[in-house]
Amino acid sequence: MFEWIFSTEAWLALATLTALEIVLGIDNIIFISILVGRLPDQQRNFARTIGLLLAMASRLVLLFSIVWVVSLQDPWFSVLAIAISGKDLILIGGGLFLLAKATHEIHASLEGAEETTISQATMNLGAVLFQITVLDIVFSLDSVITAVGLAQHISIMAIAIIVSVMIMLFAAKSISLFVDDHPTIKMLALSFLIMVGFTLIAEGFDVHVPKGYIYFSMLFSVSVEMLNLRMRKKEMAKVVLHKKM
Repeated sequence: MFEWIFSTEAWLALATLTALEIVLGIDNIIFISILVGRLPDQQRNFARTIGLLLAMASRLVLLFSIVWVVSLQDPWFSVLAIAISGKDLILIGGGLFLLAKATHEIHASLEGAEETTISQATMNLGAVLFQITVLDIVFSLDSVITAVGLAQHISIMAIAIIVSVMIMLFAAKSISLFVDDHPTIKMLALSFLIMVGFTLIAEGFDVHVPKGYIYFSMLFSVSVEMLNLRMRKKEMAKVVLHKKM
């Protein structure tokens, strides 16, 4: 099972796959960060950790059920001459769920729902974990199928998944706090989720959207927003200095 440890190509595949798993997990971290922000402060770290562990468990379960995952790619029925498989149905359902959730969060933010009573502003821990689990399964499909295409050994795929989730666990809290502290970043993250939702639906209808375009647009938008945040910070510093004078 571990005979690959003496192969340079296998180690290269492990490094590449781990990096890809982290990239593919960005959507997951954003979604978890936004959902966790609806919980009371004392539950957020727990929910964040459990959410990422659920993501790891989902990927490992799908990985070790790879025969079933591959069978999901077989057509089940057709709609307007487009073959729809089990995988397509999961992607379409996940995309619709993501669109609904992101739209609801944007509406709540714009309408000031977060300033209402605690019972309205927070969510039940169980409800948050359930929503995280649903999206974990959807996001895991792409992750596992990518892993199968890049590596020959299941042990390599499993190690890549575990290492990537451990790295995400280390970074998730910082990302969540940053998103919570900057409303414009949160709105940008919600916009990303809407884009990902549309992408999942498109792929469910056999319209391939290169992931590179999605992640480049995310990186570009975040880079611009970071410049805006830095500029606003300098302006605030000038105002404070002017008041002191």
